[in-house]
Amino acid sequence: MKRPVAVESASAFIDEKIKELGDWRGKTLAKVRGIIHEADPEILEEWKWMGTPVFSHSGIVCTGETYKNVVKMTFAKGAALKDPSGLFNSSLDGNIRRAIDIHEGDKVDEAALKDLIRAAVALNLKGKSKSKPRRASSKRAD
Repeated sequence: MKRPVAVESASAFIDEKIKELGDWRGKTLAKVRGIIHEADPEILEEWKWMGTPVFSHSGIVCTGETYKNVVKMTFAKGAALKDPSGLFNSSLDGNIRRAIDIHEGDKVDEAALKDLIRAAVALNLKGKSKSKPRRASSKRAD
């Protein structure tokens, strides 16, 4: 699959990836993609890193990677998120990211996943609001 030239085409590349997989991984990726958009209709889809679906809102929320035996949702700032339902089951030792590995036959807790996505978006938005506007520096000529 070729890399898209515009962000708008990322959704088409994700559609194609789901179609190409043609198995439980494609169905699972399609399902979590739908949950992501239900949780936050303003999520943007991107296509990065040689074919990785990325879901963003004021920064990366999560990725949707597919491997032979797992669909992995990696949350960019997952270590900073509360996970009362215990969805995170991978990359637990890192200081920044956390992931959810979904295996064939696993049931996705949709309500808990939506809560996690909303929390990730809120964290991204909080980070953006803390940014102070930059002022033009003025040098004094002494």
